[in-house]
Amino acid sequence: MFFVALVTDYDGTLAKDGRVDGATVKALEEVRRCGRKLVLVTGRELASLERAFPELALFDLVVAENGALIFNPAKKLETLLAEPPSQALIERLRARAVAPLSVGRTIIATREPHEKVVLEAIHELGLELHIIFNKGAVMVLPGNVNKAWGLKRALKALCLSPHNVVGIGDAENDQAFLSACGCAAAVANALASVKARADMVVSDHGAGVAELARLMTEHDLVGCRLNLPRIRPVIGTLADGGAGKVPVCLSPFETLLITGSSGGGKSTLVTALLEQMQDLAFQFCVVDPEGDYSEFPDAVVVGDSRQEPRLSEVMHLLGKPDVSVVVNLLAIDPQERPGFLAKFLPEIAKLRSQTGRPHWIVLDEAHHCLPAGRDAAPMLPREFPAAVAVTVHPEEVAPHFLKTVTTVVGVGDGSLAAIGKFCKATGRPLPQLAVGLKDAEVHVLGREGPVEVVAPRKPKEKQKRHARKYAEGDLGADKSFRFRGPDNALNLRAQNLSTFLQMGEGVDDRTWLHHLRAGEYSRWFRNAIKDDDLAAEAAVIEADASLSPEESRARIKDIIDRRYTAPAKEKC
Repeated sequence: MFFVALVTDYDGTLAKDGRVDGATVKALEEVRRCGRKLVLVTGRELASLERAFPELALFDLVVAENGALIFNPAKKLETLLAEPPSQALIERLRARAVAPLSVGRTIIATREPHEKVVLEAIHELGLELHIIFNKGAVMVLPGNVNKAWGLKRALKALCLSPHNVVGIGDAENDQAFLSACGCAAAVANALASVKARADMVVSDHGAGVAELARLMTEHDLVGCRLNLPRIRPVIGTLADGGAGKVPVCLSPFETLLITGSSGGGKSTLVTALLEQMQDLAFQFCVVDPEGDYSEFPDAVVVGDSRQEPRLSEVMHLLGKPDVSVVVNLLAIDPQERPGFLAKFLPEIAKLRSQTGRPHWIVLDEAHHCLPAGRDAAPMLPREFPAAVAVTVHPEEVAPHFLKTVTTVVGVGDGSLAAIGKFCKATGRPLPQLAVGLKDAEVHVLGREGPVEVVAPRKPKEKQKRHARKYAEGDLGADKSFRFRGPDNALNLRAQNLSTFLQMGEGVDDRTWLHHLRAGEYSRWFRNAIKDDDLAAEAAVIEADASLSPEESRARIKDIIDRRYTAPAKEKC
């Protein structure tokens, strides 16, 4: 379930001529019965609303006075969000015979054409107020208060994200809160300006609200998801899109697989997507086996190279809509990581069914967490959130998970080969392949059609080297350095740079020099650590035959410390 709340205006939307019919009330009851939230957002004063609509308890919260007041019907609790109305303004408007004139806890309301007199009075008194129109009604409120203001605070109280909200309205004053919702609907009787900006138009008045309620409860708006929510992260633009630069967007209803050659730009693409999610106030959760995203700004990191992440802490943090989390698995043995996922994913699914969040879960090195040799079916819950899975080896990812993938992005020189491996693993026919890539382009395979060439969105900041991963993480058996010695009598595995330095200090001089003279240190730095600069400096040391074992050890340690070990320790 993604759309977990329905937010509706009252007059002209839920109500016709001030009243709500029985069929509409039953539709609202069904929304509540399926576990969704209901919020009423109205320009009315609370007392007037309670007289007109006795079933107010159907709503979890009511935002009244056009955003200035929140009312909790269950607790009979009112929360004022703005200052009381100006008594001087009220007296001046009465002196000028402005009628009708209604005064609420914050709002002052009249009708057209009195807006000119109201504006003059506000100017004369030097007040920081503004006027909002609503089909002939004229409402006076503090400058920062509107329906979007009130709804934002109501959703915060309910621990919901606006992206998971469907809003419906009819008039000028509804446009602010509708623009904040993940899906905006207009009733058929709405103003033309409201319908023009809506994602869908339904029947008029309460029948339209009931229609929208059914679309939510029966199908979670499945037929309308193509362009929802209203704002989404962009993977990139079609390379042949011309001047229009047709965007390729990331949907929270589908699973994306990013694959290709090592060092081809997978992490750069993921970073660009995460930055956009953050900027657009989407919530994400990164499952990070190798510590690649521990430095990502403004995300809370749980776990490190020494401390396993606590599931309870992760779920507590994700309960807050404005908090995104990186789950660092470095302290968990690689063989145990699928077991962690088996416990973690059902909890994520439960949260998703209640709140629609996290909007995305990012599975880095997916072949480690969901390996093909282990049946993923039991650990993949029915209500699985949208995922961004990243792997060099799509054929090594659990087939059950691969079947959920709807879009594949191939990066680097191995792009098309990786897409081919995905198709073979999933039984998809190999589509017509695109031409080779230029710099900073990727291949994208959707549900249908050929592989397309896309210019990906770039991160705002240059991605930092993942120092902690290489200094303290477990690079895996295939990327570890092996001290074997000239007689192949040893088999000492250094899974990261810190271990490499410790073992280098401990092995005998003959073993150390054997690997040094063979250029194996620089080769490891280049191929496994993926640091050409470190490799180049190491190659200079390897080529200097005048250095003693002690001197070469010290110089290798120095170039590693400068880049990795020392900074990593300072950050811990």
